[in-house]
Amino acid sequence: MNEAFTRVDRPTGSVHAGYGDMHNYHYVYNSYTTSPFGQQTARRSPRRIAGDQLRLLRQRFVDPQGMGEARRLLEEHSTVILHGPPGSGRTAAARVLLYELHRDSGIFRELLPGDEGESTLTDPGLVGVGDRLLLDLAEADGAGWARNLRDLSELRKAVQEQQARLVVVMPYQSTLESDLQFYRTDISPPPAQEVFRRHLRLHQIPHGEYLQSAPALADFLNEQCSLEEIADFADRVRRARTEHRTPDDFAGWCEQARDARKAWRQEVAGLIADRCEASQRALLCTTAMLHGAHADVIHHATELLLRTLKAPRSTVPSIEGKDLAQRLREISASAGRDGRVRFDKLDYDAAVRAHFWDHMPDLRRPLSSWAVRTAELVDPHVTSDLRRELVQRLADQYLRTGRWKELATLADEWGADTMSQARPAAAVHALTCGLEHKQYGGDFRQLIRTWCREKQLSGKLAHVLLRVCTDVIAPTYPDQAMVRLHHLARRERGATPALDALCDLVTTSSRLRRRMLARLTRHSSVPAADARLFLRICDPVPLTDPGGAPRALMDEDYVQRCVTFGWQEVFARLPQAYWQPYAQHWLHTASDTGNRHDLLLDLLVNAAAGNGKRLATLYSVARAAEPTASGGSARGVATTDRLLQKISMAQGLRPSAAPSSPTPPRGTTP
Repeated sequence: MNEAFTRVDRPTGSVHAGYGDMHNYHYVYNSYTTSPFGQQTARRSPRRIAGDQLRLLRQRFVDPQGMGEARRLLEEHSTVILHGPPGSGRTAAARVLLYELHRDSGIFRELLPGDEGESTLTDPGLVGVGDRLLLDLAEADGAGWARNLRDLSELRKAVQEQQARLVVVMPYQSTLESDLQFYRTDISPPPAQEVFRRHLRLHQIPHGEYLQSAPALADFLNEQCSLEEIADFADRVRRARTEHRTPDDFAGWCEQARDARKAWRQEVAGLIADRCEASQRALLCTTAMLHGAHADVIHHATELLLRTLKAPRSTVPSIEGKDLAQRLREISASAGRDGRVRFDKLDYDAAVRAHFWDHMPDLRRPLSSWAVRTAELVDPHVTSDLRRELVQRLADQYLRTGRWKELATLADEWGADTMSQARPAAAVHALTCGLEHKQYGGDFRQLIRTWCREKQLSGKLAHVLLRVCTDVIAPTYPDQAMVRLHHLARRERGATPALDALCDLVTTSSRLRRRMLARLTRHSSVPAADARLFLRICDPVPLTDPGGAPRALMDEDYVQRCVTFGWQEVFARLPQAYWQPYAQHWLHTASDTGNRHDLLLDLLVNAAAGNGKRLATLYSVARAAEPTASGGSARGVATTDRLLQKISMAQGLRPSAAPSSPTPPRGTTP
């Protein structure tokens, strides 16, 4: 549903060009870890990833016409409905509007009504306090728009009640009911030249360079191009400048960017027809797949491709054969001053990749095997960036030709590998390409849901799924990520990285914690496994902290019922040794939480459901927790005494005593 993209090499964080598809790849483990591609990164929460994406989008954004009115409507009425033609920046405008609302509570997320496992717009738990919601229906058909339109008024009501904000992107030229017309604003594209220059500034091209006269640029801007095409043209100018292509000035870079729009299909077809030798075509294909790689890498990867294809080897000694420079000239490529190999024409590599893929289908599977073997090469020039680019170029061919299932199968194979570090990393990247794809992203999300729930997770596949759930799905679709992490966590034995990630995710939103408690208790299909997960999710500290909300989760009747039922399952299904540390933490929190002290104790006692054995065990746990109470053992003793009063009342032994009543002897047991 996004509308453009810009490429930025070697970013220090997530990057969005300003108008369209975002590809964000983060490989992080625990607090600080080494990624599969060799980079050490600090752990970043999905909330922070989403915030970084929106912040970078804002930097690349030029306000379209109508943006001021959209801001006013959103501020005054909590809702705005954006209408504009495709390519006008409407989806980017929606994201920027939500980013500009800085809030201490709530999270940004995109609603996906109709997706499997996704809530409907009328779900009472859909909107959290302070949430910033995007409902992007720009590509919805008539039936989809009408279906969501019926529920929009109820969604708006929930948004107002929760002090949230909602931006809707409606389909172009669709109708809107009269009572909603008030919230509509029309979006028109911003000035094309301003958009182009904004991209160049962010590409760090000096101001003096892009103010020079460039006839090719003027001709391009006169074509009334979409924002996507403008962003793409600016990226081509950047790459022409970076690669020092001649003529090496602004006008020349624009000419090369203009010529690259031809796609070079006919020229590539002619070149491949003229280069019939296996070694020439292997070099041509390798250069396209590893475009911009060092000449050493191109040489070794070409030899690897010939071995993968089992092509006949030349009997001419290397010293007598053509050197690499000559062979590169034969395919219209050369190594630059930095030793990196590029084709002489801008974007020629994309046309070569497409030709081999489209017209030599028998190469597809061997090329996939070669790609991951190339990623495993031990060479100082085989960097993490190069590995990612290689996998992305391969994935692009699968997705461009509608072969998303084959790409998923490939990722499955790579993720199941136990001997290689590069293959699981390549699997993460391949799945990320699929998840971020405009057409097939939903298919990949549903496939990953199925894998998390029921697929045999061999090798490192569980870790691959964990990474894409937390780093790709969660920043924009946290509810879907929560469901998938829940399925993974149920299946864990020993280490619990998926459960850890699930706990981190629900920390970002009280609404998510409430929904997770409901899944674990009221709607559990695997109660034994969910009882174990419940103990981690049902942390009394965040449950009693209202944060920026009017009240804490623990004050809600529904949450109290979930907590009571959850502890009932814990007492019934788990050994005391497992749940005792969590119960002691609960009791310590009760000691520290004066206004909810009795409530926390009541929930534990109610969960015991009058069972004498469980109540006795609970009392002994409280006694054991007294010395480690944060306020000292005296505070722990007071909590135990109050618990005993409630236990006695639950058993009908005596009415509840006031706190000032004499304390029963320390040896008393219920």
